[in-house]
Amino acid sequence: MAERHVSMAQHTSWRVGGPAEYYCKPGSRDELIECLQSVGAGVPIHFIGRGSNLLVRDGGVAAALIAVHDALTDFEELGDGRIYAGAGLACALVARRCVRNRLGPAEFFAGIPGTVGGALTMNAGAFGGETWNQVESVEVINRQGEVTVRYPDEYQVAYREVSLIEPREEWFIGGTFRFTENYDTSPEKVKALVNQRKESQPLGLPSCGSVFRNPPGDHAARLIEAAGLKGHVIGGAVVSDKHANFIINTGTATAADIENLIKHVQATVKREFDVELVREVHIIGEAA
Repeated sequence: MAERHVSMAQHTSWRVGGPAEYYCKPGSRDELIECLQSVGAGVPIHFIGRGSNLLVRDGGVAAALIAVHDALTDFEELGDGRIYAGAGLACALVARRCVRNRLGPAEFFAGIPGTVGGALTMNAGAFGGETWNQVESVEVINRQGEVTVRYPDEYQVAYREVSLIEPREEWFIGGTFRFTENYDTSPEKVKALVNQRKESQPLGLPSCGSVFRNPPGDHAARLIEAAGLKGHVIGGAVVSDKHANFIINTGTATAADIENLIKHVQATVKREFDVELVREVHIIGEAA
């Protein structure tokens, strides 16, 4: 089922990256289990959605990358303000479906560019909301294909960070979320938030979304702009003129260009303001 040596430039939102040793795109939960069971015991596994928030280095990655955005797209209303959403479902769809059914607060999901699995993994948030504030339980799967239900008290959850208190090798495949019923919101509000994103962020261009976490009491974009880095170029990578916390592939960037620009931004902000910018984006693989 898994393909060998697949370029990740085809499967990441930055449109860069060397080959993955194994790449698997299951079409169902059964195929996902088959894929997991076929991966050798010593081979690292990474779950990805549509490849946002991920930079694969140019030399590729000696691992199995499993794209779940076709396999885990369930959405189910469970009653009492609760819904189930699969890890491969786009967060924007969660927002629209919840708002349509007057469940909230859910409109913030419209501001998260990735899938539910990624939102669970990093406690993604937007417009003042965060994923794990709404989590009732999660489903996870291990390398053997065994599914377990876990609860928030089994995790340490912080700003853009989630980890099991007792670490295990497993991955999110879905979650049950609890919202308030008859919530006072509307599709127009979601549309307004989406339009706000379009006006303030360089959507439609190859990027990963926000590159850095906001430091306490401040915004990464403000610091980067104040450091004079808007429009700064390394190779084919540029700090967006529209939103300084976005790095754009202008069409010729390599993963090395992007990583070097990330490091340059961090070093400059540290020198100018003595603030350590922490990456949101995950970087995997080897340099070319």
